[in-house]
Amino acid sequence: MLKLLKPLLAALALIHLGSMAMAQASYRVSPGDVLQMEVLEDPTLNRPVLVLPDGSINLPQVGAIQAGGRTVAQIQEAMVAALTPSFAKPPTVYLAVGQLAPERPERAPRTMTVYTFGEVAGPGRLDVALRTTLLQALAQSGGFTSFAATKRIQLRRVDSAGVEKIYQFNYASLSEGGKAQVVYLQEGDVVMVPQKKLFE
Repeated sequence: MLKLLKPLLAALALIHLGSMAMAQASYRVSPGDVLQMEVLEDPTLNRPVLVLPDGSINLPQVGAIQAGGRTVAQIQEAMVAALTPSFAKPPTVYLAVGQLAPERPERAPRTMTVYTFGEVAGPGRLDVALRTTLLQALAQSGGFTSFAATKRIQLRRVDSAGVEKIYQFNYASLSEGGKAQVVYLQEGDVVMVPQKKLFE
């Protein structure tokens, strides 16, 4: 049984290594990636190389080489060509991606800032995800106090001309089974929950 398994495991390992090699061969290097360079003829050149924001890398004795947008094989060829004048014959350069660039801020989920005040449990600034609704923001602020006038909630929004618009929202009717249009918040919106009036 073991005799049969060994060749199978070896074949699977080769397939896995082959797929990894193919992935690395087609990968286009990005700023922030770290490349691992080894020069067989001169180990003093062996080092990790950071791809700079402009896509270049800096090599001793050579200077800047463009790496961003290129495959590892293309960069390796450029390194050999750049290093050759310093050697009797073209050097043997090994290059691999040692570390991928960390996630860029522009890829991270975006948020916006809104504010709640008045009769909510946690008034103040809220950093919420895009397309957060008014109801979701109220929930995120901890809900209402016992003095909240939930029939007269205000959404205060300043438009591009600097004019404040006030929208009324009746949460009380929703809590009784009513329906209302879904209101998506925008950056800088202020949600105000007033205090109940006498006999309200």
